[in-house]
Amino acid sequence: MTKINRRNFLKKTSLSSAAIATASVLSSSNQSNKRDQKSVYMGDFRAPKLNNVRVAFIGVGARGTGHAKQIATIDGTEVVGISDLYEDLAERSRKICKEIDEKRHQNIKLYHSGENDWINMLKELKPDAVFISTNWDNHAPMVLESMERGSHAFVEVPMATNIEDLWKIIDTSERTKKHCMMMENVNYGRDELMFLNMCRKGIIGDFLHAEAAYIHELRFQMEEQERGTGSWRTYHYAKGRGNLYPTHGLGPVAQYMNLARGDDNFKSLISYSTPSLGRELYAKKNYSKDHKWNKLDYQNGDLNTSIVKTHLGRTVLIQWDETSPRPYSRHNLIQGTKGILAGFPTRVALEGGVEGITKNHHSWAQGDNIKKLYDKYDHPLYKRIGVEAKKMGGHGGMDFIMRYRIIECLRKGQPLDQNVYEGCFWSAVTPLSALSIERNGAPQTFPDFTRGKWNITKELKIIS
Repeated sequence: MTKINRRNFLKKTSLSSAAIATASVLSSSNQSNKRDQKSVYMGDFRAPKLNNVRVAFIGVGARGTGHAKQIATIDGTEVVGISDLYEDLAERSRKICKEIDEKRHQNIKLYHSGENDWINMLKELKPDAVFISTNWDNHAPMVLESMERGSHAFVEVPMATNIEDLWKIIDTSERTKKHCMMMENVNYGRDELMFLNMCRKGIIGDFLHAEAAYIHELRFQMEEQERGTGSWRTYHYAKGRGNLYPTHGLGPVAQYMNLARGDDNFKSLISYSTPSLGRELYAKKNYSKDHKWNKLDYQNGDLNTSIVKTHLGRTVLIQWDETSPRPYSRHNLIQGTKGILAGFPTRVALEGGVEGITKNHHSWAQGDNIKKLYDKYDHPLYKRIGVEAKKMGGHGGMDFIMRYRIIECLRKGQPLDQNVYEGCFWSAVTPLSALSIERNGAPQTFPDFTRGKWNITKELKIIS
């Protein structure tokens, strides 16, 4: 049984993040290529249909509250348990769920009596699905325990922080035959869904290159010193290495390119970071000399740039910067032999022009003309539930679409839109980039989490 001690968490995080990342990458080479005889490949896995999905939540602070609120609105769900370190947060989410539908969510048990009360929740309630929204280092032990207890596990990004834990998650998912999905919400944004649809239609030809980023100035989170994201992420910013948060940009472009799904796969990565300056300057400017944020040795670079090489020779540029004072961007670019799709701002250029908008590829279809592209290429899923999603909110509606699809797939017994291997490949950028930096930009090979099955895994369908 997995136990997590919060008292030791910050100490462990601040001292050993880089060492763990390096050691776990090195140990990945010893991972067996053989799948246990009792295990199944989860790439296209269909779990038995669930008419009524009994749901529990671990962590209902910032993200967890949103999960509980929106999932409670979706037909075919029953919220049965909520666990959090803080009673007031657990009680808040229970109240929200009961106000949405008191009949469906009438028996919600709360678990807030100690560091590991979430384990008691899993043991006693045996939920069908568990939604995990805790600090990064707790993701792996919580999803592992959830699957061992018979629950499908849905976890916030990243899936895990090191390669060793990613392998454990895969092995456990395959052995228990339980889904484990990293909830990459950006894959469900309107533009991202439209680009996926356009790629499937062959609009930009054969893929050559993609670019992905997470540029989001989050220094203000350092104000969250006892509770909240900043209370633990600040230590990662100080002692981590490489790209600490790659999946928001990478997830969508990886699915455009069918990486780990038949066509192609991740092969290797190189990585470099800038000097580490911004966090230390911010701490000195905003906190007293003896403040704990001024006692940290900020070592991770402000901006990280990594380049992935795929098996087919394509390239993916990934950038991360949560420190520098600059506008938000996820970048989101896919380039092919017939044109290019790009985000922030949303724009399209095609050889021969975009019909009814541009005459050639030397100018962008963008601005007010994007509506014409939506009319023609909007993803069928967005056409079906996009209006409701916008009303529900959550990053423009992408959060609701993701949550809706999770429940829909569980109820219909369909494969998930994001399988366990994709979550592991996308998350592996963090420890691999750390190791590349430590080795002066030397290429690092991705483990094949599918054990050779990626080339027979079906591409993500354009569902209606």
